[in-house]
Amino acid sequence: MKALVLYYTRTGTTQKMAETISQTLEQEGIVTDLVEANNFSVDKLPEYQIIVIGSPTYYGTMAAEIKQILDESVRLHGKLDGKIGGAFTSSGNVAGGNETTIWSILSALLIHGMIIKGVHSGNHYGPVAVDSFGEEARRECVEYAKELARLGKTLIKEQQ
Repeated sequence: MKALVLYYTRTGTTQKMAETISQTLEQEGIVTDLVEANNFSVDKLPEYQIIVIGSPTYYGTMAAEIKQILDESVRLHGKLDGKIGGAFTSSGNVAGGNETTIWSILSALLIHGMIIKGVHSGNHYGPVAVDSFGEEARRECVEYAKELARLGKTLIKEQQ
């Protein structure tokens, strides 16, 4: 099983989240590529069984660099069906549009037919860092990655 943690960052907060998610997936036995959005070709998306996308929150939605990748992914329609998807974000304040940013990413993944894992405690749609990458955000990233790894391993077992 192979995972992609794809992100865009300006201040470094989203990158720290991406690194934590990537490291945790690796610790869970998942081969993981950590890639900044400007260094990624959308044609590689079908290579991954788990795709986790992170973006800072800009005006309640994802950064243009992430949106461009999702827009280009239209040509892959149907090729991501059944894969596991997830999202995370960072913002300057609590009511900065975190949920709408994550939902904008998750909605694109759902349209691709991907499987999305919710979280019953904490930030229900995916990890959020507010203002900076603190201990709470780190803990959420670790737990989220573990949940995605468990789901991936469960689905692989059921397919065998």
